[in-house]
Amino acid sequence: MKKTNVESFEFDHRKVTAPYIREVVVYENEDYGVVSKYDIRVCQPNEDFLEPGIIHSMEHLLADKIRDIIEGVIDLSPMGCLTGFYLTVFGKRDLEEIKAKIVESFKAASEVEEVPAMNEIQCGNYRLHQPKLAKAKLEEFVSKMK
Repeated sequence: MKKTNVESFEFDHRKVTAPYIREVVVYENEDYGVVSKYDIRVCQPNEDFLEPGIIHSMEHLLADKIRDIIEGVIDLSPMGCLTGFYLTVFGKRDLEEIKAKIVESFKAASEVEEVPAMNEIQCGNYRLHQPKLAKAKLEEFVSKMK
């Protein structure tokens, strides 16, 4: 295997059991400050994945709620492999505290009645959603993380 400068490419996906939350990296830069990135793994790598409509709805449900619960959110990004999300925030956070807030965010998102911005004005692919299955995955993640 050729070495890369991408942390997730150097991480051995065979040695973890989902669901989990891990700190990926903390960037510290004199000009830009401190930024932390977290791996929120919902599905077991190379065994399971979230259907595109499910992860898309999860992302919409989480996008607003996670910002209500965690200060300094820069981005919540679905993984290309469809097994979870990356969360990027300003500052260095206590891992146990951020885990609790992520789980709280998943719980809050699972309780939302309607998927936010699921329309052609606010979403670039508004037809690609599976809200009921997304809410079920959010609830499953919460129950397994307790």
